[in-house]
Amino acid sequence: MQSLPVFLRLQGRAVILTGEGEAADAKRRLLERAGARIVDEAAAAALAIVSDGDEAAVARLKARGILVNATDRPDLCDFTLPAIVDREPVLIAIGTGGASAGLAKALRQRIEAMLPARLGALATALHDARGAIRARWPDAAARRRAIDAGLAVGGVIDPLSDSASDDVPDWLAGGVEGKRSRLEPIKLLSADPDDLTLRAARLLGEADRVYHAPDVPTAILDRARADAVRIVASALPAEPGEGLSLWLEMMP
Repeated sequence: MQSLPVFLRLQGRAVILTGEGEAADAKRRLLERAGARIVDEAAAAALAIVSDGDEAAVARLKARGILVNATDRPDLCDFTLPAIVDREPVLIAIGTGGASAGLAKALRQRIEAMLPARLGALATALHDARGAIRARWPDAAARRRAIDAGLAVGGVIDPLSDSASDDVPDWLAGGVEGKRSRLEPIKLLSADPDDLTLRAARLLGEADRVYHAPDVPTAILDRARADAVRIVASALPAEPGEGLSLWLEMMP
């Protein structure tokens, strides 16, 4: 990973924008959407966008310690601007490190078609229900399992459902518990994480603990939730523990 994706709060903050024309207009619209205060090169700011890729302007700004984006000049950029799927407050950013804006755009269009317009309303509803969720499931592990179950494919508040935000009260009131404790075996056909099946990738993202044979590669284990417990074992465990456990082994 050559860049660290971050979301910057720019409301009311100064951002330098230089250059003119279509590219500058597009960057101006983007900054205005984010609430930034657009200023010229002489002003004080922490970020700058050089919309015409002017190397001299980039050099002057960098000499002042300002992080710079130079349009169509990834070699000069301290940061790049991603393609954005906006379902406020849900934001999805697609970046290619400046390699191909066209690819980022194509991916954004695909994702746009997948996600319902009311996805942001679901995020807001879950935020507003945080107190009720904690009261319903005081134990953190049980609460996480309940949320995972509700948001799973076909769950009561499946994010890809248009009615998910409206169904949050029913999810809370209906006694939907997290998934029962279970052990799911996964036989890996390849050491390449890109070869994981959709089911295996989803289970890795949900698991509480991952039991695995010693030869399972780190690249596969890295696809598991960051806080999932990883346990090296020689065989499938008899008592895996509460929640969702996985047993990973390579196919011979």
